[in-house]
Amino acid sequence: MRIGSRLYGVALALSLCLPLAVQGAETAKKNEPTPLSAYELYRIYGDRTWTWDTGGGRFIEDGRRFVAWVNDKGKQSFAEGKWVVDDLGQLCMRATWTNAEGAARASTCFGHRKIGNTIYQRRQPNGNWYVFRHASVREDDEFRKLVAADNVSAKARDLKQLLLDQQLARKGG
Repeated sequence: MRIGSRLYGVALALSLCLPLAVQGAETAKKNEPTPLSAYELYRIYGDRTWTWDTGGGRFIEDGRRFVAWVNDKGKQSFAEGKWVVDDLGQLCMRATWTNAEGAARASTCFGHRKIGNTIYQRRQPNGNWYVFRHASVREDDEFRKLVAADNVSAKARDLKQLLLDQQLARKGG
C-alpha cells in the first residue's frame, strides 16, 4: 500500500506539473526570437526611405532598386543598386557607391528577428541586436526613420550628373 501511494503521489505530481511544463515550453517558444519573413521585410522597407543623419537610402519596389545619397562633412556620395530580402530575416543593400574620387561596390546587410510584436535588428554579421520597433512604436525607434517621402533620389541623380559633368570637363579640358 505504501509503494502504491507513493506511485499515486508521483503520478499526481506529474499530472499537475506536465501542463505547467507544456505551458512553460509554449511561453519559452513565444519568447524565442524568430526571423522576419521576406514578405514582412518587403512590407516594412518597400517604397520607403531610410533616413540617416548624413542622408538616406530609398528602397524602390519597382525592380527592387536601391538608391542612396549621403553628405558626410561636405563629402557627397551616391549609390545605385538592388535591395534583397529573404525568409531568414535579412535585408541587404548591394550597390555601387560613387563620389568625386571614384566608385566601389558594397553590400550591407541587416538581420531582423521578432519576439512577440517587438522587432530587433543588427548589422550583419557581427553587430549588436537592438530594438528596431517596439510592440508599441516609440518616438526613438529606428523603424520611425523609414518614411514614405523620397528625399534622396533627386539628390543622387543631381550628384551623378554633377560628377559626370566634372568628368567630361576634365577629359575635354
